[in-house]
Amino acid sequence: MSEEYNHGVRVLEVKTGGRTLRTIATAIIGLVATGPAADAAMFPANQLVVINGGNIDAAIAAAGATGTLRGSLQAIANQASTFVIVGRAVQGAAPIDTVDKAVVAMIKQLRVAEALVGYKPRIIGAPGLDTEAVTTELALTAAKLRGRAYASCNGANTVASILTYRAKFSARELMLIAGDFTADSGAVTVNGVATALGLRAKIDQTIGWNKTISNVPVAAVTGIANPFFFDLQDSSTDVGALNAAGVTCLVNFDGALRFWGSRTCSSDPDFVFESAVATAQVLADTCARGLAAYVDGPITPSMARDAIEEINTFGRRLKTSGLLIDCKAYLPESNTAETLSAGGLRIGYRFTPTPPLEDLTLQQEITEEFLSDFAAQVAA
Repeated sequence: MSEEYNHGVRVLEVKTGGRTLRTIATAIIGLVATGPAADAAMFPANQLVVINGGNIDAAIAAAGATGTLRGSLQAIANQASTFVIVGRAVQGAAPIDTVDKAVVAMIKQLRVAEALVGYKPRIIGAPGLDTEAVTTELALTAAKLRGRAYASCNGANTVASILTYRAKFSARELMLIAGDFTADSGAVTVNGVATALGLRAKIDQTIGWNKTISNVPVAAVTGIANPFFFDLQDSSTDVGALNAAGVTCLVNFDGALRFWGSRTCSSDPDFVFESAVATAQVLADTCARGLAAYVDGPITPSMARDAIEEINTFGRRLKTSGLLIDCKAYLPESNTAETLSAGGLRIGYRFTPTPPLEDLTLQQEITEEFLSDFAAQVAA
């Protein structure tokens, strides 16, 4: 309140209650693809464009018959209707230029997509183009965006070769997908990574970002191009070995084709599950964006209380929705007179994500107890 002199009556409009933290949008896809015959007006070379769910059919028609763009868009559309930020990578004319370089450059451009096209991608991939160099860049960019990257195993198609390739990565934002789907009775190959991008968006929209991509029926596919041995009750299978190493597989189970595997490439056990990574990202971005209005305002005890309560209110809302176990904000002891007078305020919060049920054990026991009153049962 101003301390300037006044002789009369002031009327001050007071806003009561804290602001509501709005959860960030997580179902926005960032797709890097090639399309030599694509319509340059809809997909300009080496530039980002936004395709909304209602315009996806027109985008597919304009993608051209060559390259990875058309197939990737179709695979995404088969699973979800969402915003897709597309970067059509075009190789330069100089001998030093490669497709990899063009793809990596477009992936880096996704980092500034919010400034360029108004949307921030959270689910990113370059289906059919994800070499080791490209996958490395996908992981780096996903970390910058606080998003999730999905990539193939770069042509590895045996358990041993996939495990060797998997050992090259340790990023918590990266999930490796082993294999592709098929459609039309095996006549068409449907890229597994592109399908994962679409299904991830659908799960975020319909279930929640804390549900992993695993064990959800996949639409518009009829088979698996390179299936691995899988048994629900036996972890010593090909799929079990790959899952244990943090590789997601494709399985046919209970009458539906599914991704099977909830683990990232994380070297940190706290973030080994896809859902833990997503929860940390949503909390970080939502709290940061929601509390940005306090920046450059005066540091007061009431402001600190309001900020803490806004985080706690947000945490309670997520807990009630089943999106996390709990979240509690607090004022750390590191807020000293010196740090506060220097313009620094630290607010801490602890959270527990919802872990996926990866290992369900059923105890089956044979017993004679239900025969002990056999005569009474007959008489009844």
